[in-house]
Amino acid sequence: DFGMDLAACIELFEKPMGLLPILEEETIYPKANDQTFEAKLKAQHLGKHNNFVKACSKTDRDAHFAVVHYAGTVSYNVTGWLDKNRDPINDTVVDLLKKTSSCKLMNEIYADHPGQTKEEEDLPPPGHRRGKKRVVVKSKTAAKMANFKTVCSYFRDQLNNLINMLMTTEPSFIRCIVPNNHKKPGVVDPFLVMHQLTCNGVLEGIRICRKGFPNRVIYADFRSRYAILAPKEAHKAMKAVKRPVTEEKKNIAATHAVMDKVNLVGDKFQYGHTKIFFRAGIL
Repeated sequence: DFGMDLAACIELFEKPMGLLPILEEETIYPKANDQTFEAKLKAQHLGKHNNFVKACSKTDRDAHFAVVHYAGTVSYNVTGWLDKNRDPINDTVVDLLKKTSSCKLMNEIYADHPGQTKEEEDLPPPGHRRGKKRVVVKSKTAAKMANFKTVCSYFRDQLNNLINMLMTTEPSFIRCIVPNNHKKPGVVDPFLVMHQLTCNGVLEGIRICRKGFPNRVIYADFRSRYAILAPKEAHKAMKAVKRPVTEEKKNIAATHAVMDKVNLVGDKFQYGHTKIFFRAGIL
């Protein structure tokens, strides 16, 4: 972990009474607002958790708190978090989109959304009486709360599904580097970039890679690409191949001839059975 363990930061977000559980809790309370959410976060974590700190007023005046991530300190503004997490949408509109027969895409998008409650669906049209058969359900509020899912809960479900999928595959990772803390194009903070490269193991990987022979080329490809560096020597070496003559032997002989002409010194390359290996940056 290069001296920076991420477990404490992850626990700050996910564990009980962490940032996300408190956000879920405040979202459910009808009287909660941005101020009560901010106050609860600070009362629970400020001064008690090393990764939860006060926001720096110089870099972000509107921030309410900051979290110390591995790549640096990130400021957060909680304005509108509760409303965004609730993601309110009219149930009648959702129900209409769920049951539309002209657009299957809408059916798929809102398939998991509860839509209208059973009690609302059973209401008779205007001017008509309700039938004798009545469906016993919970109150409208209780029914909605039972089916209520926040944006945060959707995100956590998607994240869990993604992790389960990654555990069953062999993924390739893309390293994302933040160039600066001011969100300005064309501005690169060298210290910030080097800090991220150190923390995510890129520099360590390069160091390990340079100690070995990361660049490798099969003899046939090497001959086709680099025989132009020593065409006469390569042709002569292929003619001198002992019987039985094979293409593999010709390729190896041509490779040896080219490398003799280039005259690389030291341990910058090595011959293998089917490939030639190079140190980083030689090719």
